[in-house]
Amino acid sequence: MDPHLLRTFVTVAEHGSFSVAAAELGYTQSAVSQHIATLEADLGTPLLNRRPVTPTPAGDRLLEHAGAILLRLAAARADVDRAVGDPPGTLTIAASPLAAAGGRLATALTAVRRSQPGTVVTLTVCGRAEVAHGVAVGEYHLGLIDGVAAPTDPLLLVDTGTLRTSAVAHDTLVVALANDHPLASRRQIALRDLVDARWIDAPDVAAPLAALRAATDSEGFRPALTYTGTDVATLLDLIAAGHGLAVLPAALSPATAVLPAALPLATAALPAALSAATAVPLSTPRLQHRIDLLHGHLPGTAADALAATLAG
Repeated sequence: MDPHLLRTFVTVAEHGSFSVAAAELGYTQSAVSQHIATLEADLGTPLLNRRPVTPTPAGDRLLEHAGAILLRLAAARADVDRAVGDPPGTLTIAASPLAAAGGRLATALTAVRRSQPGTVVTLTVCGRAEVAHGVAVGEYHLGLIDGVAAPTDPLLLVDTGTLRTSAVAHDTLVVALANDHPLASRRQIALRDLVDARWIDAPDVAAPLAALRAATDSEGFRPALTYTGTDVATLLDLIAAGHGLAVLPAALSPATAVLPAALPLATAALPAALSAATAVPLSTPRLQHRIDLLHGHLPGTAADALAATLAG
């Protein structure tokens, strides 16, 4: 199966349009039509309905595999490039918002720049999925990614090929809620008691609700509000105003009043958010907030030095 044809098929299916896919891929519309026809001939079945442009049942099955196939191909190319080596003196890092917090990354970068002066560093803070994908395809040398897992379990990541992970840090979890919430006086809370509570779905700055459902084998934890940003202060404001609950690492909870400068904070609103929210320790199930280092082949570069510092 030609990956160029597969990429064209995915793009057409995503946009529901041959012309839009052609514009995005830089092809003519006739070339896109030819790609799809060739792929359908190869697989011996129609993959797209033409009017409207939607996947056929066979096309839906192919889409289930296509993303992972294209990612693995891009990851293979990136791994070959890493084996050849990057230009010296460059270091690109991606970190999820909570993984970038706490000063750990800033301290490690200071050590690297002292040992390798002149290193040009680029740091991107983005969502967890973007971190994993970017490192897999070679956009970044290293990734710091956080998540929620049982103490003995690894973080669940998308298929990232031959990437390696190393544990960097872990923390306990708390439930953040408004001061006037009926459960704010609890000394601890079991997650199962909150299945039907009002939740804020903030997938990149709190424990994803899908992870809470999996941990309790429940269909609950439905969002009353969804926040797709990366500003923890905004999330705390929403919690303090009673819009819902969120599970956070204890180091970033309202009770500690510690929100590191590494996060893109709305600092003017921070004191009010901290004073109007409460953190209650999570009792069961046994979960922790983890930060892992994600990387491929590191051939003795600044990336190798940073990886050693963080994982050490």
